[in-house]
Amino acid sequence: MATLEKIRSKSGLLIVVIGLALLAFIVGDALTNSRNIFGDHTTVAKAGSAKIDITEYQQKREELNRQLEEARRQNPASVANFDTQTLPEMAIQQLIQETLLLNAADKAGIQVTGNLLRYYMLENPGNQDVMRLVQQLNQAGLAVQTPQQAYELIFNPKRNGMTDAQMEPYQRLWLSVENSSKDDIARQIYARLLQKSVKANELDKKALYNDYVNTAQVELAFLPYGTLDAKEYPVSEADLKKIYDEKKNDFKVYEDTKDVSFIAVSIAPSKKDQDDCRALAEKTVKALSDSASQLSKDLKKDGVILTHHALRGSDLPAGAMKEFILNGAKDSVKLVSQNMQGFTAVRVTGRESQVDSIQVNVVMAATVDLGKKVLSQLNSGLPADSITVRFSPDSVVPQLNQWIPLYTAQGATNALPKETLDSLVNAGGKFISINEGAQGMVMASLVKQNAPVTIYEYDEVNYVLGPSTKTVSDERTKLEKFLASNTNAKDFAKNAEKAGYTVQRYSLTQSSPAVPRMAGMNAYYPESRQVVRWVMIDGKPGEVSHIYEAKSATNPVLYAAAVESAYDDYTPLSNPDVNEYLTEYVRRSKAGDKLVAKYSKNTQSIQTAAQAMGVEVKTIDNFRFGQAAGVADAAIMGKINGTKADKKVMIVKGEGGVYVYQVMGKKKENFPYNEEQYAQQYMQQINPNLIQMLMGNSRIKNNIYKFEAGD
Repeated sequence: MATLEKIRSKSGLLIVVIGLALLAFIVGDALTNSRNIFGDHTTVAKAGSAKIDITEYQQKREELNRQLEEARRQNPASVANFDTQTLPEMAIQQLIQETLLLNAADKAGIQVTGNLLRYYMLENPGNQDVMRLVQQLNQAGLAVQTPQQAYELIFNPKRNGMTDAQMEPYQRLWLSVENSSKDDIARQIYARLLQKSVKANELDKKALYNDYVNTAQVELAFLPYGTLDAKEYPVSEADLKKIYDEKKNDFKVYEDTKDVSFIAVSIAPSKKDQDDCRALAEKTVKALSDSASQLSKDLKKDGVILTHHALRGSDLPAGAMKEFILNGAKDSVKLVSQNMQGFTAVRVTGRESQVDSIQVNVVMAATVDLGKKVLSQLNSGLPADSITVRFSPDSVVPQLNQWIPLYTAQGATNALPKETLDSLVNAGGKFISINEGAQGMVMASLVKQNAPVTIYEYDEVNYVLGPSTKTVSDERTKLEKFLASNTNAKDFAKNAEKAGYTVQRYSLTQSSPAVPRMAGMNAYYPESRQVVRWVMIDGKPGEVSHIYEAKSATNPVLYAAAVESAYDDYTPLSNPDVNEYLTEYVRRSKAGDKLVAKYSKNTQSIQTAAQAMGVEVKTIDNFRFGQAAGVADAAIMGKINGTKADKKVMIVKGEGGVYVYQVMGKKKENFPYNEEQYAQQYMQQINPNLIQMLMGNSRIKNNIYKFEAGD
């Protein structure tokens, strides 16, 4: 109401604003002007010359979803653990890279025409957009197998018995793919040019060569710091401020960032839930034993699932289940497992002897009429491997001695209907038509069939135990009580442990796909993207969120977060990770100074120093800069490399401990200089980031969470 009153009190100003907006709409491009006045409402992300519109983003998301579904269809295991929460960020990153490269290619005047485009559209098997178009034509009943055949059908419809109107949608689609292919090629050309623009000069290559051929004989002893006592090596706020100012650029951020405290409550089944599960298992086994029919409605409502299987003995799941299926009497039932995850019961339903695979010759014809002619010739004695001699290879395709599995580890394949299989068996080796339609005719003849094997049929009954509605409700009530008593970020973090919660701390940005399970890990809490949205859009420093929930019947999780700080330039010293890192850095530095002073009096020889430090001396015969075994600290490696071979005992502090060393001698290996080898080594070391080269010092502005619904 207060907001409404403010608007009413300023109604004159409101009229002026409306008038200006209408004038902008009338005078110029309405959409463009409205964006200029009120902000760009459709830009999902910006980076350098790249500006990503919401429409482009949505199209990319759809493309990534198609690729994910295709991967799931072809190889489910490869994407079994893929977290779809990462798709929005993947889409934005790909679009930024593609747009930056395309903008640069346009600026460089790269154009794609002629033979290059022809190859990419008609001959390159890697063009998935063209192959997808071929699939669409086949799904529409238009039999084409290659891009060349698709092009001929689409742009010469009358020659192929079609009309211009029928092919017009495919013509538009082909031209769309052609335009996107031009962009792809231009990006690839520019990327190759940009990659080649980064080269090692003669000094670079010679430096790498010299680092390798110039070696030293070094005797070395190393005393690691280990765990350092905070009382012995105290670190003051002044110490931290000084080192933070020195290393501040190490903590630069390139997006708006917020530090949060985060609580995740994974809800497990209660003792009562487990007791109820055991009772349900007994009820299920009794119901299966009493009836050979399907599960009752009550059991299904409780979450019990029955799956019927028909498998070969070699494909049965190992363990108690397999033993029971192999030896159990028909209609017998057994509870084969019961634990914290639920239970599994099995009912044996039968056994039968079946052929599990057959070998066939297959011939495909472009039309049914042609297929009838081919079928007649085959059954008149024409060998199947000579079919393309008698008929055009563009219209018939033989596939000889193909094995068709009728059963796999997953059960019956249903590759052939039973009546088709029976017809093949009864045909006595003759060809028969097994499929006819707009896409032509498919003919097959039986070559060979395996000996029958025993197929075991059984019902597998599973119940996955999850927390009950009451258990989830009780956990939510407990968390709500905690949040009601801890309404600011400081209290949230301070009192969580006393309330039985574990607090995790994260630095989140608009580019965070979700909340990581551990800092720095690419595994995320389920449905935690909604928490990141609240943090980045609504959460202010000091504020605490309401409860978010990852809803799952078996593994529900409750979330709450508190915003500790927000920044857009450098991660502050108050950040726990920065503070901890610098505290340890200062503590190690102080320990190094103390240990160097302590053992400097023992440097008459390296053996004396090593004995005083309680460590052993290690001899490195071929010490090379950048490849020295036993020295992990780059600064120490450089010091050793720059030390004269005067056998003087040196003691220095490193990041991980104190080093004592002496350079006993130096030599130059007799290796030939290979210019190409060191040019490659240079590129491997610098590993140029082409996208960063195009972005320069530009920051990524990611607005994706502004386009996602929140609560």
